[in-house]
Amino acid sequence: MPRMPGTPRPDFQRALLAPRHWPAWLGVGVIRAVAQLPYRALMVLGGALGWLIQRVPSARRTVAETNIALCFPELDAKAQATLVDAHLRDLGLMLMEFALGWLGSERAIARVPVRIEGLEHLEAARAQGRGVLLVGGHFSHLELCARLVSRRIRIAGMYRKMDSAVFEWVVLRARLGYADAMFDKDDIRGTVKYLKGGGTLWYAPDQDMRSKDNAFVPFFGVPAATITATHHLARLSGAAVVPFFHRRLPDSQGYALRLGAPLEHFPGPSASDDTARINACIEQMVREAPEQYLWVHKRFKTRPPGAPRIY
Repeated sequence: MPRMPGTPRPDFQRALLAPRHWPAWLGVGVIRAVAQLPYRALMVLGGALGWLIQRVPSARRTVAETNIALCFPELDAKAQATLVDAHLRDLGLMLMEFALGWLGSERAIARVPVRIEGLEHLEAARAQGRGVLLVGGHFSHLELCARLVSRRIRIAGMYRKMDSAVFEWVVLRARLGYADAMFDKDDIRGTVKYLKGGGTLWYAPDQDMRSKDNAFVPFFGVPAATITATHHLARLSGAAVVPFFHRRLPDSQGYALRLGAPLEHFPGPSASDDTARINACIEQMVREAPEQYLWVHKRFKTRPPGAPRIY
């Protein structure tokens, strides 16, 4: 049997039963139990948890306040504080969505309301024999929406290995249950081969990875260290780059997923210019649902030479 692309499904290792892993297994048990709840119950529970997160002082609040002040200078202090509170409440929903996306049953996922627009762009690229890079951002529901869209189209993903060996085993196996393949963030050769074969890869290049392969390009007008991999993956594979946006609808109405038209003349000659285009796409997505973006991430931690620290 030919080897499947990407990271293979991990086998269970007895070392995972060591006492030092018991807290992680307890966490997995809680997540699995939560994932059995109906979708509306999950949203209620997530809302209650978000209410608590909003009211507990934390370093994450400070990071969110800093990011939102930088990215929305047009808002006054009251409006910025309102957005920070909305985002912190959203984190409670995010935890429920991760549980459902990772360990929810197929029956539970099928019951989540979702509408998907723009699949014709994907079909057109495939008709040309091209692979597709679905480029999106780190929104709170990214894991769940990846699973939702995988019910309509075969997709692969790129991921960063988790610090916990238990969670790495559990989550990778879960993802490989619905994804076509999962590629380690450093497996460029395997990713390019998959795209050249006509595969569709979901990819979010909007976090500060502190990589050597990055460029300082604007994100909400602020120079942000951004990996240039989207340019290189498109150049090496010939894949179409399709913006992929998803947002949670109010009142437990589910999710709206949208695939945009492929970016024209991408890749261009400049990796930096292409990376700036990708950031502009993600910024546009964020402005549609700003409270659902992951503002607690230190997006501007890496600074241009000589620039002062932000955090």
